[in-house]
Amino acid sequence: MNRMSKMIQMIDKIPVGKTFFRSKVLGNVVPFTGNSSLKFEKIEPEEVIISLNNNRSVQNHIKQVHACAMALVIETATGFVVGMNVPDDKILLIKEMNLKYVKRSLGKVKATASLTQAQIEEIKSEPKGDITVPVTLTDDEGKEPVKAEVIWAWREKKTDK
Repeated sequence: MNRMSKMIQMIDKIPVGKTFFRSKVLGNVVPFTGNSSLKFEKIEPEEVIISLNNNRSVQNHIKQVHACAMALVIETATGFVVGMNVPDDKILLIKEMNLKYVKRSLGKVKATASLTQAQIEEIKSEPKGDITVPVTLTDDEGKEPVKAEVIWAWREKKTDK
């Protein structure tokens, strides 16, 4: 279990307000996500769900969630699901993100990123590697306004000499 997993385990012991506390604590881990009002609805080694309300601060000119904000939700969900599994002696890096905007979104957006048990074992056992993380972004109608492919890499941390 890595440091991130231990931190989430401690937060999940809180009887109420888990989503709020997760979002606040994890927003401090990656400051940009903390500034973006992302909600960490579920964070487990196999699946991470992050949502973003369609508030004025994240809207585009037609009052839907801005394309860049949708990309942030996708990137954050995929990064955290891999981050829950990367050993502490490794560093996590985004390698590639391909997005295809296929329809307008309506209301809140939610990204669900998941890993198979085989992918988790690969992340934990290989000294370095790349992995394509399955992710779905849905809106309030349950439609998928964006099709995404996200590839994350992990490498050994360089030690200072």
